[in-house]
Amino acid sequence: MTENEKITTLFTTRVRQMILQYNKMKKENEELYGMVDDLETQVKSLKEQLAQQNEDYNTLKMAKMLEVTDNDMEVAKAKVAKLLRDVNKCITLLSEK
Repeated sequence: MTENEKITTLFTTRVRQMILQYNKMKKENEELYGMVDDLETQVKSLKEQLAQQNEDYNTLKMAKMLEVTDNDMEVAKAKVAKLLRDVNKCITLLSEK
């Protein structure tokens, strides 16, 4: 085998190794992108759950605040007024964006 044939064979071997490594890295990259997509979907779902839980909590909190007896009428009015101020603040903040 001549020197040129040895070099050609070595070059061919190295190119094949690089192609195999490229295919391996490409497969791993696809798997990682798949994992990222799955995790993004999971994060989105958890954010939606959190928003729903916060909404439910606030609804229950408001319902508890609105429980009024004859003795607590003034306190309840003050709480409702505070809630209205909070809603107005939120509306103002949202309209600024």
